[in-house]
Amino acid sequence: MIIIMLGAQGTGKGTVAGLLSKSLNIPQISTGDIFRKNISEKTKLGIEADKYISKGELVPDNITVPMIEDRLKCEDAKNGAILDGFPRTIEQAEELDKMLRKMEKEVNLVINLITPKEEIIDRMLTRRVCTNQDCKATYNTKLHPPKVEGICDICGSPLKQRADDSDPEAIRKRLEIYDEKTSPLVDYYKKQNVLKTEEISISINRMGADVAKDIVKELKND
Repeated sequence: MIIIMLGAQGTGKGTVAGLLSKSLNIPQISTGDIFRKNISEKTKLGIEADKYISKGELVPDNITVPMIEDRLKCEDAKNGAILDGFPRTIEQAEELDKMLRKMEKEVNLVINLITPKEEIIDRMLTRRVCTNQDCKATYNTKLHPPKVEGICDICGSPLKQRADDSDPEAIRKRLEIYDEKTSPLVDYYKKQNVLKTEEISISINRMGADVAKDIVKELKND
């Protein structure tokens, strides 16, 4: 099963994808995590990717697409995967369709998460992530704070604020890029009859864990 997570940054894609990954026993493939790992290790890919990410811009397809294809060929993804952060454009979606056809697979479900823009900005400004790449737990100083300030509950590693989460204007720019480049994917997958839109918001008391639980229930009942 191939599942795609859609939604602007800060809507909770990573949270929902992580919960689905555990429940369905298929890997969560996050381009963001892969880029951050390469950036921290100062690899050639990381250096190139950082030139775009640091400006709030999308990483070019000639860096992203081959990386996704190689990852989908790994043994742990033979029964499927959850793509978090890819595709981001119609061109990437078309490339994904091509590579999946070669593997005799297809996109089975696209989960489109929506959240009010001001809530997204506040959520990202208060987001903290574990510095341990093997853990990658995410916290929010308002909604889901760690038991000990600045320390991961799971592995005890320090937490940090991502550089691209500290500037409200940079966040707004990323949301504008999303609207321009990525939101057309909603129509693309709607036409394929695989789109499921879910709202995550404090205002309706519905968070990522609620969405993931409902989706797993639906998939297992099919």
